[in-house]
Amino acid sequence: MLAALAALLALPVAAQVARLDDSASPRAEVQADFGHATPVDGHTVRVPFGRVEYRLATMPYVGKRARIYYVVPPQIPGLTTPGGLTVQWRASGRFAPGQAQPGMRVPVWTGVVQGPWLQESLDLDLLIDLRMLRLPGNAPLSFESYFEIEVLP
Repeated sequence: MLAALAALLALPVAAQVARLDDSASPRAEVQADFGHATPVDGHTVRVPFGRVEYRLATMPYVGKRARIYYVVPPQIPGLTTPGGLTVQWRASGRFAPGQAQPGMRVPVWTGVVQGPWLQESLDLDLLIDLRMLRLPGNAPLSFESYFEIEVLP
């Protein structure tokens, strides 16, 4: 019994992952404006979204080593398959640039959380395969990405 308990205690601790509160961000929802779309190839367009300011509540993690992920939701109304959309971003501060499709979470920052708020701006572009888009009526293509934090050992 003691050997089983010792073996259990020797296992690595699972990382704590939580969604970060971004409700203090000026605008979190991304809405595609096809009026500014430029063709990439015969079926794909690039829709620049512009700069999005994020204000992430990190108070519970101050002093802890952590990794932050940018997450694109798995289901986006009007998109018939996740492969029909790629979100690309460039960061203006500490976050890494990258890209993701619906359902993906991509690491954008690793370090020690220094304060109760982490502010970052991302310049977003959407690559949309029009063959995989079925928007009803005049409905916009919109979604809200979010951030997760993982506390590291």
